[in-house]
Amino acid sequence: MDRLGGMSGARNVGCPTWRNVGCPAWLMSDGLTWRNVGCPERRVPGLEECRVPGLAYVGWTDLEECRVPGLEECQLYIVYLGEKKHEDAALVTASHHDMLSAILGSKEEALASITYSYKHGFSGFAAMLTDDQAQDLADLPEVISVIPNQHHELMTTRSWDFLGMNLNHTPPSKLLQRSKYGEDVIIGIVDTGIWPESRSFSDNGYGPIPSRWKGVCQLGQAWEGTNCNRKIIGARYYAAGVDKAYQEKNYMSARDIDGHGTHTASTAAGAVVEGVSLHGLGLGVARGGAPRARLAVYKVAWTTTKSVQLASAAVLAALDDAIHDGVDVLSLSIRVDDNSFGALQAVQKGITVVYGAGNSGPRPQVIFNTAPWVITVAASKIDRSFPTAITLGNNQTLVGQSLYYMLKNESTSEFKPLVLGGSCSPEVLNSTIINGKVVLCIAENFGPVVDIIPDTITNIKTGGASGLIFALYTIDVILSTDYCKGMACVIVDNAIGFQAATYIGSQSLPVVKIEPARSITGKQVPGPKVAFFSSRGPSTKYPTVLKPDIAAPGVNILAAKGDAYAFNSGTSMSTPHVAGVVALLKAVHPHWSHAALKSAIVTTALTKDEYGNPMLAEALPRKVADPFDYGGGNINPDAAADPGLVYDIDPMDYKKFFACKIQTYGICNITTTLPAYHLNLPSISIPELRHPIKVRRAVTNVGKVDAVYQSDIQSPLGVKIKVEPPILVFSAAKKVHTFKVSITPLWKVQGDYTFGSLTWHNEHHSVRIPIAVRITIQDFYADVA
Repeated sequence: MDRLGGMSGARNVGCPTWRNVGCPAWLMSDGLTWRNVGCPERRVPGLEECRVPGLAYVGWTDLEECRVPGLEECQLYIVYLGEKKHEDAALVTASHHDMLSAILGSKEEALASITYSYKHGFSGFAAMLTDDQAQDLADLPEVISVIPNQHHELMTTRSWDFLGMNLNHTPPSKLLQRSKYGEDVIIGIVDTGIWPESRSFSDNGYGPIPSRWKGVCQLGQAWEGTNCNRKIIGARYYAAGVDKAYQEKNYMSARDIDGHGTHTASTAAGAVVEGVSLHGLGLGVARGGAPRARLAVYKVAWTTTKSVQLASAAVLAALDDAIHDGVDVLSLSIRVDDNSFGALQAVQKGITVVYGAGNSGPRPQVIFNTAPWVITVAASKIDRSFPTAITLGNNQTLVGQSLYYMLKNESTSEFKPLVLGGSCSPEVLNSTIINGKVVLCIAENFGPVVDIIPDTITNIKTGGASGLIFALYTIDVILSTDYCKGMACVIVDNAIGFQAATYIGSQSLPVVKIEPARSITGKQVPGPKVAFFSSRGPSTKYPTVLKPDIAAPGVNILAAKGDAYAFNSGTSMSTPHVAGVVALLKAVHPHWSHAALKSAIVTTALTKDEYGNPMLAEALPRKVADPFDYGGGNINPDAAADPGLVYDIDPMDYKKFFACKIQTYGICNITTTLPAYHLNLPSISIPELRHPIKVRRAVTNVGKVDAVYQSDIQSPLGVKIKVEPPILVFSAAKKVHTFKVSITPLWKVQGDYTFGSLTWHNEHHSVRIPIAVRITIQDFYADVA
């Protein structure tokens, strides 16, 4: 037998578990197998150093760095084989095993290596492989591509009432009534799992599970068969591809330790729970948009030391299983750039797929999940605020925002000393006595406030401060004050901060009293507005596809977390709002395609606030919102149930415009033969307009049989738009009309995007699509100056 250090007598058995850091599984030339059974603890039982039975001693003593020279390291690869060759899923899986066996040498090694078999939407698998093995697979003629697995990130008591989905009003929302509250529609939640004991997931009053459901209730750590019920009808989890160390920090089951998936699931389809609040704030009825819908849980995201991690291979596996299981809607509050192909398979099977746009705003060109066949959701603010009164020693009252509440042993607010802490950096605070005082901090620079505020709170707590007033530019960050945990922490704008600082400078002993926050809702709080953090278009990957598609509530949303309820913000929160609306629409219109549902949502969206003013977008500075902020506008559920006309698409038509396969960069590339702005989307985006062009669109009448619609054009600045024909007449014999949109540049300039719209309207309906156009005179001109 050869020494490990210099010969090839040892080889990695399909790399099912070995990470080359003390977790080996080797097959020796004589058939001897040695496996580290203490792998999770990074130890070899009974040994202090690495040894292989029957072999020469290998001299490393640090098992975290214990390596075997000459052996390659394994990683997870995704192998894409294209369309399925068999309808029988078992035969598809068997073909994967056969292919991998030919590369690895045996069926046993293939079974140990493979982690996921994609067999419902398309054919492919994920497996632990060395680089050489991956290349051997890629060389096979039947293999289209082989790519490494990648890791990605994640991305309400008032919000549903704000959207007009009133539950207790008389009468309640028409859409809620017509849809029977989403009864028996199945929403798949692809996230961090779920906390099944939450009151939001009670199945009281539910009938039998729909007979079309084919999913499973996968057992695991702290998850028994009884954790599924008639509300949570399915649960799966996907741990392969996630670092072992992180798996140990989580439940090895669909149970949610993070809280993110529980929050999104209850927002989409939570049952009605009365009297919910966070320390009295936001008091009301917590429920999902489709409170009678069923939930199927797909846990792909895992809590790490500092964040949440998910693997692209796991997301693909979840999408593939969801196709098999029979879900109607998929809600993915995650940021994934390379699974647009898996989403397309789901859409082609009749599933509506909803993604978050991301939380990288207000910068442009940072939007994620931009494939044309998914609904990409921006985040908006609702008509609720949490005003917090700040009374200075001169009886001047200022108002900020916070989640401040009194602790149980406190009865009234008291005046306390007030001190100016400047930027409140550790260096500044070291020279300032803040013990027992309220500190006024002023943000000096624009930066990642999400990090600044928690750090500032830590700094002042370390110094013994009794409160914080933080002045900065207008931004949606009051959730950061939750770190204060009962200590008075208030966010104010720079103007209020200046007044407080002026008062401090005028007094020898300045004092301040901070009252607990209150909840205010209604027209005195203007809304909606696009949230500051919401990622903005245009899409850099698909510039001929206007993104985002729609905006929905995503700021300070109160929903389930564990056994309690908590506020959260992000496009992760706006995504399940749209998924819940889609579930209601599917209940009312079960035969509508995904494209028709998307069109109904986009074309009926609101672009004005409750006072008729243009919707605003939080930015630097605040501005009037445009389609790159909110797509069609803010979602309007009741109107979406009766859109009048829809822009429909045969799911197979996407292949005419996009060449889809799993590859290293860009899953679905735009074909060069046919520009994607000819796809029948409920929007038009022309990223390079140099000469007149004509774009075709078709609308299908889903309203009154005999109807006449007139066109109304709002041309983008510098562009002339004409529609032929300008009037559409529908009847029983003519349900679909095709029309041409002529777009002509009026200037010769290297310009920026300007925006307009095309609306078809009659006395009952207004069907509006957004238009974005950029006039150019030169290819690949970087807009950086």
